[in-house]
Amino acid sequence: MEDKFYIVSEKILSDAMKKTVKAKELLKNGEEDQIKEAVKRVGLSRSAYYKYKDYIFPFVPEEEEELVTLSLLAVDREGILSEVVTKIAEYHASILTINQDIPLDQVAHITLTIKVSNLSVALERLFEEVEKIVGIRRVELVSKSFKSK
Repeated sequence: MEDKFYIVSEKILSDAMKKTVKAKELLKNGEEDQIKEAVKRVGLSRSAYYKYKDYIFPFVPEEEEELVTLSLLAVDREGILSEVVTKIAEYHASILTINQDIPLDQVAHITLTIKVSNLSVALERLFEEVEKIVGIRRVELVSKSFKSK
């Protein structure tokens, strides 16, 4: 039998369901490392957490996501893509897609689409930090889709 899904108002959820979502967010954001501590912090039993954890998720409308697509020119050097990915993650952006062309004349074109909803610095600062990576020749913004909340 196929699962059916519904979107319901938070107003009709039980306290245990709401606390389960809060505990999951604490774990996801790294504020708590263990389920035991997360449920204690929100005032929920572990059994209630395990009862609901796989069945309740916060709804985040797609239009609230803030996405940017970047174009990079990078020298063909071992580990450069890893450095770019690490730098982006350092500022709490999430990479959704990576495309890299085969290097020509020792230079590769890389296109990244990243979710910047949780970015911890200004977008321009992120660009500057990526450009500082040895071997990155250019960083350009291809597109930006910031939708109003």
